[in-house]
Amino acid sequence: MNDSLSPVEIVEAMVDLGAAKAAHRPTDLLIRGMFAGALLAFATSLALQGALQTNIPLVGALIFPAGFAMIVVLGLELLTGNFGLVPLAVLSGRTTASRMLANWIWVFAGNMLGALIFAMLFYFVLTDAGNAGAGALGDHIRALAESKTIAYEPYGYGGLATGFVKAMLCNWMVCLGVVMGMSSRSLPGKIIGCWLPIFAFFALGFEHCVVNMFVIPMGMILGAKISFADWWYWNQIPVTLGNIAGGFLFAGLPLYWTYRRRGNTSVSTPAVRTAAFGPTA
Repeated sequence: MNDSLSPVEIVEAMVDLGAAKAAHRPTDLLIRGMFAGALLAFATSLALQGALQTNIPLVGALIFPAGFAMIVVLGLELLTGNFGLVPLAVLSGRTTASRMLANWIWVFAGNMLGALIFAMLFYFVLTDAGNAGAGALGDHIRALAESKTIAYEPYGYGGLATGFVKAMLCNWMVCLGVVMGMSSRSLPGKIIGCWLPIFAFFALGFEHCVVNMFVIPMGMILGAKISFADWWYWNQIPVTLGNIAGGFLFAGLPLYWTYRRRGNTSVSTPAVRTAAFGPTA
């Protein structure tokens, strides 16, 4: 059997998955979102440690997609991927805009909770329950958090625009990572497929709203000179909006426009759906 799905089959699967995600119960979205937020925080920590130990940033970029691959294979809820998928279900008449927004809100909350829980546990480990310094990794996380927030402040609206555009470019690749992970029926194919775009975004230092749900609070816990307002104004809000724009406009929408089967907005392909990303319920 051919391991790869065609682009048309992939887009059908994207619409099916977007509709399935919009139909999930809030408790499922919250639990799966927490799991995804924690896994991405795990992967971020590991990537930063790898880059620090080797003094080669590309090593971190090669490591980071491990967390994303686990999220894709387990069918968890990652906000940035949902920005590219769920709107396609709305466009095809498979769900409503209100359900899409509800999905985003619950998954945002779940991703945030998972990232914060991991940050608190990681702080406990990194500092021996607050009895020691956080070492070189703590210094690196603190500096990274400041570079993602107050470093934009001197440029005013230009800084906000920079964060927004970096977030658009980030989620262009992240959503392609979701798509590439759906392009294969085999586990190795899924992992390799999603690895490539995620490596690209991380290596280029773009802005991912869920990664920042971990990095910035973790930096604040470690003493970064960042206020709550700095976090949200200079990063979380513009980056989340940029991720929405990039995931939908640059990834989901172009593929939907060019590969969807015209005249059939209610097609459901269980065989393709199961092969591409496993059961959705």
